[in-house]
Amino acid sequence: MGRQGFRFAVAGVFLISLIGLAACGAPRPLGAVGTVREGFRIGLLLPEKGDSRYDKYDRPYITKALAALCPRCEVVYANAERDHSRQERQMDAMLSEGIKVFILGAVDVKAIASAVARAKFHGAKVVAYDRLANGPIDGYVSYDDRQIGRMQGQALLEAIRAGGDLRRGPIVMINGSPSDRAAADVKAGAHAVLDGQVTIGREYDIPSRSPETAAAAAANAFTVLGAQKVVGVYVADDRMAAGVAAIMVRARLSPGTPLTGEGAEVSAIQRILNGAQTMTVYKPVAPEAGNAARLAVDLGSGRIVYGTATVVNGTTVAIPAMITPPVVVTSANVIATVVRDGLLAPGEVVRRPAGPARPSVSVTR
Repeated sequence: MGRQGFRFAVAGVFLISLIGLAACGAPRPLGAVGTVREGFRIGLLLPEKGDSRYDKYDRPYITKALAALCPRCEVVYANAERDHSRQERQMDAMLSEGIKVFILGAVDVKAIASAVARAKFHGAKVVAYDRLANGPIDGYVSYDDRQIGRMQGQALLEAIRAGGDLRRGPIVMINGSPSDRAAADVKAGAHAVLDGQVTIGREYDIPSRSPETAAAAAANAFTVLGAQKVVGVYVADDRMAAGVAAIMVRARLSPGTPLTGEGAEVSAIQRILNGAQTMTVYKPVAPEAGNAARLAVDLGSGRIVYGTATVVNGTTVAIPAMITPPVVVTSANVIATVVRDGLLAPGEVVRRPAGPARPSVSVTR
């Protein structure tokens, strides 16, 4: 065959290849797990049930957002119920079933790093949800944790100031887990407001945010400092605040002693409305869930993802992050926040008869 004939033959083969590609559909982008047209499976791993929001609110919001963005995608769900080992097994099981996209709300953000690394080795994409997991994650959705701490600190200052001099007595600080980078940021935000303004009598970091451990730490602080002298209690989240609030009653702290929280859990709203907790920080679920769904579908489809910011988790740099603004909730704006957004129905906020000094309100289920 002559040189010209060879050129025509090659051109013919190339043309046939193009026709074959067109018949089979466009190739997937590099790194894609699947396409929106065909659908793919997405593993949704959440950390806990109970009074926390994850199973009741985050799961349906995420599932609904994924269905809107990728109708043929399948969501495979597992809840670790605060057990890291269980969550690691759940993730490994999903990997063995061929799932290559994960939305991960980690129980233990440091310990999960090895499972994230295994997922990455198998070509999976991981979106860290609400808690910044260690390991080679591909995206992160959450809230401005330092701002949460600043909000808590400012609310505590204002509540203490309403009762007199800020330094008339010590405060107690109950922080989140020392292994959780987000908890460290919340703590730093609180200190940025409180340091130099109040006297911090005792401060504790609580592993796994255990309500029982938080309650024991608070009991120790009240004994050492004198319960009647304590003018405020900073607690990083609502789960721990539940345990601390009970100890405040047993230790006979002055009624109405300021107490902070975060999470807008139903029990915390109950305490706020009854005067047993000063505030919580509400993290609107719908926008965070929507951001997680968008990142998961985009990563699974091989698209380049961008965020409103970038974060570093200690093992990976410049992680695209979608950050949702948090909201302070007090007794004055329960209706305009958690009721408006559907976490509570208007009929679930019920007033009960109480003494003349302060009406009591309950949240019924």
